[in-house]
Amino acid sequence: MRIAIIGRSRMLFDTMLMLESKHEICLVITSKEAPEYDIKSSDYKKFAVERNIPFYHAPNISEELHNEIKGLAKIDVAVSINYTGIISQSVIDLFALGILNVHGGDLPKYRGNACQSWAILNGEDRIGLCVHKMIGGELDSGKILAREFKAININTRVGILYDWLDEASPRLVEQALEGLKRDANWSIEQQSSDPKNALRCYPRKPEDGEINWKDSAEQIVRLVNASSEPFAGAFCNFQDEKLIIWRIEMHKDEEVWCGIPGQIASINEDENYIIVLTGNGKVKIREVQLNNNRFTADKLTKSIRSRLN
Repeated sequence: MRIAIIGRSRMLFDTMLMLESKHEICLVITSKEAPEYDIKSSDYKKFAVERNIPFYHAPNISEELHNEIKGLAKIDVAVSINYTGIISQSVIDLFALGILNVHGGDLPKYRGNACQSWAILNGEDRIGLCVHKMIGGELDSGKILAREFKAININTRVGILYDWLDEASPRLVEQALEGLKRDANWSIEQQSSDPKNALRCYPRKPEDGEINWKDSAEQIVRLVNASSEPFAGAFCNFQDEKLIIWRIEMHKDEEVWCGIPGQIASINEDENYIIVLTGNGKVKIREVQLNNNRFTADKLTKSIRSRLN
């Protein structure tokens, strides 16, 4: 197949490399990368230039770019991941089999942005990955061609899910393409159009990672794991400095206590952690970052009179 690539991220880049071994990549369209991405727009440009493939850096597909694509030789299908612009039906119709979008959510649930983080925060027990045919002007809708799930729990860090997305996306795209080779109308499911069956996720910002120690231990653990690498991390204040918490877990013991949320309850230098009180329960913090220095939490303070704010 002759395939166009539209979008950003390592997921798409690795998918493009896989597709190159079996298909012809004939167009690359990308835009400015997000801060957490380790694959840049320059990596896409280098790929295209080295292979003499038409390359465009554009945040959306303008009328001019639409006409440029229209002037190219027939392209069978496009594959899109994390593109910045909303793609119109007139652009989708430029490709014989349309545009396949790879989305990290169990469609129609978890449409939109930051779905992996929201799934952790919401206490889901799994997250989906779908390849679907795009519908112009709509968000994450259209027939589903391939799907896979990964189990998650309170201790799942969002970076683990991104690793899974990077690994699974090329495989699912190839499954979808194989299905379309057999039947241009092939799909495994038609998404529900009932809004009650959908869940729209909106973007998260670094400031959303601020910890409120009055929240429950479970809420705080989920926030830390949903905000961890590749993102900026969940944070609080310690002695008028920003403290990032990277590794955390629930802590249960038999102690009956009263105290102020954020209070450091104990310091374990042998196993390198601290115990902190929350609005409901305790957490065990193992790794933190202060003033660009990352270290085990037991080195943060020597006194249980210290508090996190």
